[in-house]
Amino acid sequence: MAFLATIGDVRITAVSEIEAVLPVGVLFPGASATELAAIDWLGEPFATAAGEIRLAIQAFVVETPRLRILIDTCLGNDKHRASGFGHMLKTDFLERLAAAGYPRERIDVVLCTHLHTDHAGWNTMLVDGRWVPTFPHARYLFGRAEFEYWQQAQNGDDAAMFQDSIQPIVDAGLVDLVEVDHRIDTGIRLTPTHGHTPGHVSVVIEGLEASTQAFITGDAFHSPAQVARPGWGAFVDHDSQLSGATRVRLLDELGDSGVRVFGTHFPAPICGTIVREGDGYRFLS
Repeated sequence: MAFLATIGDVRITAVSEIEAVLPVGVLFPGASATELAAIDWLGEPFATAAGEIRLAIQAFVVETPRLRILIDTCLGNDKHRASGFGHMLKTDFLERLAAAGYPRERIDVVLCTHLHTDHAGWNTMLVDGRWVPTFPHARYLFGRAEFEYWQQAQNGDDAAMFQDSIQPIVDAGLVDLVEVDHRIDTGIRLTPTHGHTPGHVSVVIEGLEASTQAFITGDAFHSPAQVARPGWGAFVDHDSQLSGATRVRLLDELGDSGVRVFGTHFPAPICGTIVREGDGYRFLS
């Protein structure tokens, strides 16, 4: 957990659940350790000398003068996951969230950039054998297209995720299905960044000047390595070609803009700016 930044009158705080390390060729099929090492500005803390990518599973709290917005809810405890990823965890995420100043009862809005298990797990918690909303006073915002896609999941962890982390929120009447350009609050809006999932969105925090603007990636980027290599798609991408095209567009929009970029899976220092470098781009933290 670490306080990150104030963007205008908006306060952004990251709260980590766990960290992971994956070989670059596992996270980005077809990528090699040699290619990773050739990104001379990368290195620790984002990549290891052994050719691995460091990832954080974390949430952001975006606090405005009116709302406390939790963006993505990590993996959650007690979830049965056949793949092993996030299986039956016992983390202190809620305690970390409270220690950062945001006990679960004080969250006003929960926004899931997409409905993968590591972004929706703490939507619910197990109480007396039942899945109940973790944030009882919040409205949960799910992209309409994203929700409708995952609602059709029939098997495996995707179906389990929907049943233990999404359906109980629907049953509690706490869900608002929103469009990909939905405005959450003054200066806080969604923007479509499809490819990783069919309805994936990122979050834009608008200010009067570039220095008071921010962009929260969701899984449009998993690592700063993709700033240098936007064609590297993650093995969990729904449409790797589309996700690559989305990154190329974002790099063109964000490059040399001064906008603060917050990587949802970037380990600390988590945020930085994107600058043009020759024919490509570099992430400056």
